[in-house]
Amino acid sequence: MPRFFLESIEESNIQITGEDAHHIGYALRMRPGDALTVCANGRDYHCRIRKLTADTVYLDAESSVLCAAEPSVAITLYQAVPKSDKLAQIIQKSVELGVVRIVPVLTRRCVARPSTADFQKKLPRLQKIAQAAAKQAGRGCIPEVAPLYSFSQAIAEMQQAEQSLLFYEGGGVHLQELQLTGCLDLAIFVGSEGGLDPEEAEAAKQAGLQPVWLGPRILRCETAPLTALSVLLYLTGNL
Repeated sequence: MPRFFLESIEESNIQITGEDAHHIGYALRMRPGDALTVCANGRDYHCRIRKLTADTVYLDAESSVLCAAEPSVAITLYQAVPKSDKLAQIIQKSVELGVVRIVPVLTRRCVARPSTADFQKKLPRLQKIAQAAAKQAGRGCIPEVAPLYSFSQAIAEMQQAEQSLLFYEGGGVHLQELQLTGCLDLAIFVGSEGGLDPEEAEAAKQAGLQPVWLGPRILRCETAPLTALSVLLYLTGNL
C-alpha cells in the first residue's frame, strides 16, 4: 500500500498536497475509494481517498496504529562531518535503521569544513534522502537532518538526553556493558575520518558523555555510526 508522510495530522480533515498529491493522482493514477497509508508522529493512518483535485487529495481515516517500524528508543546521531558524499550515505542508512534525528557537527579534525551558509544549501537534498529512506524502510516519521552544529553546541544539547554516548577510538566501555534497560532517549556522537581531538574528547567526558569503544578494528567513518546504531538497537530490543 502506498505510504505518504505528513508533519501533523487532523483525523477529521486529512489532506495531502503538493508533489505527493500530484504523484497520487497522475503517477499512481489512484481514484476515490482507493486505499493508502499516511504516516505522522509515529502512527500509521489507514485511509481511503474521498476526493482528488489537481493539487489536493482528501482522505477519510479508517483506522490508525502505532508504526511497528519505529524503535522504542529515540536515538539522535551527532555525526562529525565526513568528506565527499559520505554524510548522505550515513543519513540514508541510519534512517533505515531507525534513528530519529541526525545532527551534523563540525569538529577540529573534520577534513571537510563547509561554512554554515554552504551547508544550509545542502540541507534540502539531505532531507530528501532522509525522506526517501524513511519511505523505503516503512518508518512512521521522517527523521530530521539538523543544520550544522559546532562541537560545543552538540555537547550542550546531548546533555539533555537520557543517556549520551561518545564513540571514541581512544577507548571506553564495551557496548555490552551499557545499562540501557528502559532507556527511551539516547544521543550518540561519532567522529569523522580524523577521529576526535583529545581535547574535544576530554571536554565531552567532562560534560557527562559516556565513552564507548567499538573494538580494536579501525572502522571507516561511514561504518562506525551504522555499527553503533545496529548494536544499540539490538541491546534495546529493537532488532
